[in-house]
Amino acid sequence: MKKNIIFIILFVVCNLANTQEKNAVVTTTLSVRGNCGECKERIENAADIKGVKVSKWDSKTQVLSITYKPEKVTLDQIKQAILKCGHDVENDKAPDAVYSKLPQCCKFRDRKCEK
Repeated sequence: MKKNIIFIILFVVCNLANTQEKNAVVTTTLSVRGNCGECKERIENAADIKGVKVSKWDSKTQVLSITYKPEKVTLDQIKQAILKCGHDVENDKAPDAVYSKLPQCCKFRDRKCEK
């Protein structure tokens, strides 16, 4: 009987540990270039993909804080989504064709926002 109880306890503990790993979330930061409120909205919307729980960009620090589920999305997938909307991420440059379509105020490579 004692062996059965020990086995049941071990089984429950192992299942709880496995469940916690599946539901794990990671919070990290990325350097993302931008200028203004329009940039903030665009960057946060671009990062809002399946598996991302929270994304918040700070225009003063140029840092995007992201909380995501690594079993559903990778950090590289998040970076690629932001690059596709025209903003540079870390050492990666957004495609020039996409960057050139940003509103004038949002062209962070050229100058600071004048609004």
